[in-house]
Amino acid sequence: MRTSQVFLPLVLVACAAGDKPAGVKAQHVDPAAAVKLLADQPDVQVLDVRTPTEFAAGHLKNAVNIDYKASDFSARLGKLDRSKKYLVYCRSGRRSTGALGVLTELGFHHQIHLDGGILAWQKASQPLVK
Repeated sequence: MRTSQVFLPLVLVACAAGDKPAGVKAQHVDPAAAVKLLADQPDVQVLDVRTPTEFAAGHLKNAVNIDYKASDFSARLGKLDRSKKYLVYCRSGRRSTGALGVLTELGFHHQIHLDGGILAWQKASQPLVK
């Protein structure tokens, strides 16, 4: 009887914890690792969360632009395929870090963060599309 008194509450706690989404940890990559990742996994969707003006000035190849500062940011993210992997970036990493939190809240589980953003990408002499 004593074992069941200890075991049953543990099972109930474990089950209750399963009701809440666990914190999704994004994979963090530098520009060199991002280049390799995109070459090895062409199904990874590139997500640029900068403004449309910044995007037009130059972006990563095949990037989709969803402005982090836009009022419909969450709604637009919510229309994306949750089963895909997303490489997320902005100018320096601040907005894309915020975007990772929103993606997690919306149920996305495959997030990759380009550390240092497009500034790091350019510093590494990687190409941009205009």
